[in-house]
Amino acid sequence: MIKIPVKRLLQLKKNFRNKRIAVLGDMMIDIYFWGDVKRISPEAPVPVLEVENEIFRFGGAANCALNILKLGGIPEPIGVIGYDSYGSIFNSLLQDLNIPHDGIIIDDERPTTAKTRVIAGSQHVVRIDKESKNTISKNIQKKILSYLESIIKNLDGIILQDYNKGVLSESLIKKIIALANKNKVLITVDPKFHNFFAYKNVTVFKPNRKEAEDVLGIKIKTDEDISKAGNTLLKKLNAKNILLTLGEGGIAVFQKGKPERRMPTKARKVADVSGAGDTVISTLTIALAAGADVIEASYFANYAGGLVCEEVGIVPIEADYLFETIIKENK
Repeated sequence: MIKIPVKRLLQLKKNFRNKRIAVLGDMMIDIYFWGDVKRISPEAPVPVLEVENEIFRFGGAANCALNILKLGGIPEPIGVIGYDSYGSIFNSLLQDLNIPHDGIIIDDERPTTAKTRVIAGSQHVVRIDKESKNTISKNIQKKILSYLESIIKNLDGIILQDYNKGVLSESLIKKIIALANKNKVLITVDPKFHNFFAYKNVTVFKPNRKEAEDVLGIKIKTDEDISKAGNTLLKKLNAKNILLTLGEGGIAVFQKGKPERRMPTKARKVADVSGAGDTVISTLTIALAAGADVIEASYFANYAGGLVCEEVGIVPIEADYLFETIIKENK
């Protein structure tokens, strides 16, 4: 059981303010069509959704940037959108929130990654994905690296948020990590299957159970399996820390030369796991930037991930709510 004194909690919360965190990766926009189905189409045997509400939200790496903002930090999103209507909406959302957009590069050869969810009443009917998974061009990669180089001295941390949509190529990953380490900027990773082992020498590497199972070719069921997987990744990636998320099993933290630590899940009632991974990596990174050690940062991240799972849809956690809940439940 981890107990952090209230004085320490309040100091760390204060330290969250204005931490500048770059978020590099696959920028997405989530679109929701909400409505009712009252009839079947005369054109085909399919339901007709009468749309009552249309919502646009950040997804993927952009949701990480939003989480950083809501936690009191200053996000620097760096990624790619298309020259299309969804790209225009994406930029409008950034402007509405006063999130910097200089790191968002427009590539007219690929679409803005968009996930459209059609919901009838409380029933999720269908999801429509518009995306390209092709690796971005060498020219776009150079622009991303050049922009990161231009702001690296002002950063308190970097998040690499990989959804395998083509932005984080193996060569770009290695160059970003080298740049971060050269400038002594902490760097955290939320990986996917492709390029998994390209993320060497980072501050924290945060896979989930399935990702670890897929790359290691094992099933992670027992405590022994968890320990073996975490320690194997720690060695293979030469990471300072591995944070293995285990869904309802909480998280396991592995550090070089230190004993493994486990934390149970903080979700009391799971409504929706969407966006929980984005919240975990965002909270972890800003906490480390604020001066928390990796156990404290993992504790905050685990709490934030649990709280976001209690909400329906992809919603960020605000710093006040996070710390008020932690303080209340630690009395």
